[in-house]
Amino acid sequence: MDGGARRARQVLVFDADDTLWENNVIFERVIEEFLTWLDHPELGRDGVRALLDEIEAANAAVHGYGSKVFLRSLGECVRRVRRREADEGELARIAGWARAFEADEVELIPGVAETLAELAERHQLLMLTKGDAAEQRRKVEVSRLAHHFRDVRIVPEKNVGTYQELVRTYALAPSATWMIGNSPKSDILPAREAGLNAVFIPNDNTWVLEHGVLDPADEKVLRLERFAELLRHF
Repeated sequence: MDGGARRARQVLVFDADDTLWENNVIFERVIEEFLTWLDHPELGRDGVRALLDEIEAANAAVHGYGSKVFLRSLGECVRRVRRREADEGELARIAGWARAFEADEVELIPGVAETLAELAERHQLLMLTKGDAAEQRRKVEVSRLAHHFRDVRIVPEKNVGTYQELVRTYALAPSATWMIGNSPKSDILPAREAGLNAVFIPNDNTWVLEHGVLDPADEKVLRLERFAELLRHF
């Protein structure tokens, strides 16, 4: 990135889950408990996890994202593994895991609050997050970050059309707009296809279904290791 991009006023569009705050790590903790509880002697943990990933991908395509769809996937996984419908005890155990997603706070990624406060003084900030609308609104509220953003947009999916609509809705100049996130699949690749710049900040806990391959030769994708490094470029 050249010095002009650092100085000029830009539009910075931020993903939320696993970019501003930790999210998938909660799902991973529940999955670990689920695999231990299910304890399938033939498939083993890896086999059950592979099956669950397959079920989650199918359910996401039809039902979207969020904890409710995730718990639905756990129930379906039990049915597929046990080769019968889940009984009342099993359903109660799965329902109990819903509490993991009802905390009245989120764990911010280190440096997020301070970095957003400084960036908001120089640039226009937007938040673009996907998932269950009520669930995402709750996380935005408890994060106490909303005041940094011109607007918070919650969508059911992120694809090329999502970013094209974002450009139209806010009359954005793609060359001065950056999508910032941890997901190649949802944040970086479709934003680039829509003509936006992108900043990739990996998170070790990124959901496997959000992985993707980025073009190392794409000069319009800035790769950072930590959120606070944004201040060196914007």
